[in-house]
Amino acid sequence: MKKLFVIIMIVMISIPAFSQLNFGIKAGAATTTVPSYDLTSGTNNIEALKDAAWGFHAGAFLRLSLFGIYLQPEVVFASNTYDYNVSTLTSTQVKSQKFNRLEIPVLLGVKFGPFRINAGPSATVQIGTPKALVDDPDFENMYRNATFGYQAGIGLDILKKLTLDARYGGSLSKKFGDAVNIGNQTFSLDQRQPSLILSVGLMF
Repeated sequence: MKKLFVIIMIVMISIPAFSQLNFGIKAGAATTTVPSYDLTSGTNNIEALKDAAWGFHAGAFLRLSLFGIYLQPEVVFASNTYDYNVSTLTSTQVKSQKFNRLEIPVLLGVKFGPFRINAGPSATVQIGTPKALVDDPDFENMYRNATFGYQAGIGLDILKKLTLDARYGGSLSKKFGDAVNIGNQTFSLDQRQPSLILSVGLMF
């Protein structure tokens, strides 16, 4: 939470540098590659029923604009449910695993008339712990409270009120490892699955 506070403070300090401030609400859906599990135990087998699954999200954002450049921090609740075929020594059954989380992207963008492009880091705060699919100690280390990835995409503003966005969300861990150090802060990176995020919003 201390690291998230640092990000919020940076955004707040940046506000005076922007000439226009808008508040908005948004909602939408995202299709995400279903996570896979590679357990050390040979007695359990977990196989995803689908390669990808849709989830939903809803939240709010601020847009700070100056000369066609904008900074857009967001706070969004997101939820995804994945179905698996779980086989143990004694049974085979279909189980679901639900992930609830807060997504906090901070995007830097450029506007070309009504069109926008943007990209930036995205913090994820897990709400609760997803139910373990099998009794295995490896599940205890699979979920972290706060991790960081990124989002990047394009957008369209209609009549300066309605916003449409399409983004790609991904992990930074393949490039930077499990964590990065910025100043005296360590930010944990995750193995989040690639996702396509579609949303519609209303600006005030």
